[in-house]
Amino acid sequence: MLKKLSQVKKWQLALYAGLLLVVIVLMICLKKCNNDNLSVASHTTTEHASGGDTIDVAIEYSPMSYYAYGDTLGGFTYEFLTLLSDSCKVPLKFHPVVSLKAALEGLDKGIYDVMAAQFPVTRENKQHYLFTSALYLDKQVLVQRNTEGVAIQSQLDLAGDTVNIVKGSPMRDRIISLSREIGDTIYVISDSIYGPEQLFLMVSTGDIKFAVINESIARKMALSHPNVDISTAISFSQFQSLTLRKEDRDLCEKFNKWIDQTKKLPEYRPLYDKYLTK
Repeated sequence: MLKKLSQVKKWQLALYAGLLLVVIVLMICLKKCNNDNLSVASHTTTEHASGGDTIDVAIEYSPMSYYAYGDTLGGFTYEFLTLLSDSCKVPLKFHPVVSLKAALEGLDKGIYDVMAAQFPVTRENKQHYLFTSALYLDKQVLVQRNTEGVAIQSQLDLAGDTVNIVKGSPMRDRIISLSREIGDTIYVISDSIYGPEQLFLMVSTGDIKFAVINESIARKMALSHPNVDISTAISFSQFQSLTLRKEDRDLCEKFNKWIDQTKKLPEYRPLYDKYLTK
């Protein structure tokens, strides 16, 4: 009897081991299939450049740059670059990123060839990176609740107050400059966890008082959050371009040519109106 039970247990163990092996094989095959099918809209966390003719693009998760909603991919920058890729026959691989700091580090290391993120073309940034022709213009705005009236009606009203920004954002330099301009301190909290859209929502829910984010993102989100005001500008309009390493001048010139060609396509104007027209 004990011998029969032992045989049954051995048979069960063999069955379980076999099933486990099948699951592992299927997972490996699925992973390989996903990797083989990475296309222009690829989601990858590879730490190595693709090589060959493929251009690796670090693209920022945001309503303006890149977002995924179910099976739908969107964002002005993503759709513009997809149009560029198709029309100019340029093989692109997208690497969605959350952290601007991580994207810049990947660009510096050569993991990415291009960065598509909310990174303004300023004199300081131009000392370290190359920028393509502008994809669009943007500026930085203050996000505040308007349920009991607007507390901040001009930049001067921010004296002695505190604003939240995304950690690593160049907006910090702008706010420091603004503090000098108004002759008083504006305190800055750099959030290392949340992106601009999350900061917007935290203002809307009253979790934080003020945030500074790009107008292109704020304007889209304000459509569904009428309790938020974004009328106070923090900066002048700035070019939003693709960012490359200083040594990649030839690639930058190629992108300028491709961007110019893409803007002349009939598909460009509807795309611009979709994301950038109020």
